[in-house]
Order: sequence, then C-alpha cells, then structure tokens
Amino acid sequence: MKFEQAFEAFMSSQIMEETNNRRRERLERGLGYAEIEFLRSVWYPAAGNFNHLYPEWEVKDFSNSYRYLDFAYMPGQVKGAIEIQGYGSHARDMEIWRFKDLCIRHCYLALDGWVVMPLAFPSITESPKQCQQLILSFIGKFISTHVPVSLSWVENETIRFARGLLRPFPPSELSAHLKVSTKYARIILHRLCDMQLLVVTKGQERARMYQLNLAV
Repeated sequence: MKFEQAFEAFMSSQIMEETNNRRRERLERGLGYAEIEFLRSVWYPAAGNFNHLYPEWEVKDFSNSYRYLDFAYMPGQVKGAIEIQGYGSHARDMEIWRFKDLCIRHCYLALDGWVVMPLAFPSITESPKQCQQLILSFIGKFISTHVPVSLSWVENETIRFARGLLRPFPPSELSAHLKVSTKYARIILHRLCDMQLLVVTKGQERARMYQLNLAV
C-alpha cells in the first residue's frame, strides 16, 4: 500500500478509536511536517506498517500535568517513545528554561519505564537509511516474536542475534557469531525464513541479506 493511503487510514483509525478528548483534538489538528516526514521517510519504509504506533500520545509527569509524545510505540506492555527533535527549536534557538524542561521531560519518561528514541529532524531528511536502521533496532528491542518451542539453540541464538543488529546481515556474519560454517549458517537462515521468523531483504543466493521479520 502506498504511504499516503496507509497514513490516511492510520490517522482515521487513531481518531475514531480515541476516547480522550484532549488527544483526539490534537490528532484532528493533524501531525506536523517533521512528524509526517518521519513516518514517510523512516518508519513506513522500515516497518511496512503502523502497528502499535500512537502519535500525540498523552502522558502525565510527576506534577500531574499533561505532556504529549510525538509517537508512542507500545506492543504489549512495553513502552517506547520516539521524539523528533527540530534543530531550531531544540538546539540552536533553545532558551535555557526549555532546555532544562526537555531534560526533565526525558527524566520523567525514563523513571516511568519509557525507552526514549530521540531523532534529529536533519538526520531524517539527510540520512533516512541510518534512521531506518535505528528504528528497526528500536522495534526489535520490544517486538515479541512468537518463537516455536521446537527451535534449536542455534536457531534461538540466530533470532537473538537478528534482534540486536542495526541492519540486515549476511550469512558470513552469523557464521562468525555462531562459530559454524557459512554453509551451515545458510541452512539455519533458510529454515528460519521458512518459519517466517526472518526475511530476505536483498541479494541473490550467494549474497543474500537477512533480518528479523517485523510483520509477525
């Protein structure tokens, strides 16, 4: 599905399902340019969907005032926050009180169990591939893949290895990690792809790259 169609459906469902009037009003006003560009250039190409993602998510700090995350990522009971940092508003032109408030905001989130991923807007526009790799790793940190109990220890370790990487990997890297032959590493990777736990991202038979299947 094209981004525009997926984004429209995503925002419509967020608005329709929201019972909090404050958040619904913010969603109805629409996302900012930086947030939409993040979804267009980074999140959607990397993840292929908007599952478990919530824009303008409302949280309370310890003084019971409301704050809003650019995006909350909440698969299950885990809590991840993605904050898009504009250079002008967050660095070059920031007043000291705003800088202090930003740090306090991140402290409150950390103490409340949130894992915060701050992304600079210039990185989104200038280095989208690097940001996609970071987001894949961010998702992999929380994703709860249903792993069959029949997996061997090398297959389990391969899944753990794939979750921890910031990028797709070739069989040779898995071979070095597991201390097995490249041929055996390919057998493991093929088996996990058949189970739909891993996917091939690119390359022909001898030059394939693999990564965790985020769609499962």
